[in-house]
Amino acid sequence: MSRDEPPFEIWDVHVHLVGIPGETPAERLANLLEYADRLGIRRVCVFMGMTFQYNPSPDEMAQANREVRQAIERFPDRAFGFVYLNPNHLQASLEELNRHVADGPMVGVKLWVAKRCVDPALDPLVERATELKAVVLQHTWLKTTGNLPGESTPQDLAILAGRHPETTFIAAHSGGNWEYGLRAVRRCPNILVDLCGFDPTAGVTEMAVRTLGPERVLFGSDAPGRSFATQLGKVLGAAIPADAQRLILGDNLRRILGPILERKGIRL
Repeated sequence: MSRDEPPFEIWDVHVHLVGIPGETPAERLANLLEYADRLGIRRVCVFMGMTFQYNPSPDEMAQANREVRQAIERFPDRAFGFVYLNPNHLQASLEELNRHVADGPMVGVKLWVAKRCVDPALDPLVERATELKAVVLQHTWLKTTGNLPGESTPQDLAILAGRHPETTFIAAHSGGNWEYGLRAVRRCPNILVDLCGFDPTAGVTEMAVRTLGPERVLFGSDAPGRSFATQLGKVLGAAIPADAQRLILGDNLRRILGPILERKGIRL
């Protein structure tokens, strides 16, 4: 970057409140942002509340989303919220989506391990998210020991994305086993991948850029489960051009959130 270019902001697409000290959601996010500041991370995307629930009831889902909303409303210039949904409770999930995205400040959807995303039961949620211009971040993993019953693979997400070509999806963790995960979503232009949640193995970012192009790769940390520093190392230590680093570290996330931020009148 030349001296004449403005500094770019690092945006982290994947953080949690679980495991951070603090009695309230806002206290936890304040502590997380203190750590983020040390690494120059300007904005974070937060989801899932102060406890993890694999298959949350409607009440548990609502509580998790209230906690995230309390946190992001305390730091509106630093944090975005994604609403956590459980496709096993379709009506409750649609109500949460409307409450926190259509009528609230959140800008995306988080889906975890309650139901595999290949299931058509997800279609109404994805359709509503698309109407609202919200991105959909789906946990994806390929576990050597076997996935949880409702845990999605990147191949599952590729099928879902094929049914909804107008939706912007994020394959969280690049499928965990990223050498397979990146290939699984290669032919789906509406899927981006985040790089978080697994060891900072040499070559992952280079393969992501080579396989998908730098415009489809996002920086994420999965903090505090993973450290900001080790996950940043995947990008800053990669043998990729400086402009690709810039896209991955912030510009891509800014671009895909642009439509919903514009819809909400949020200026950066």
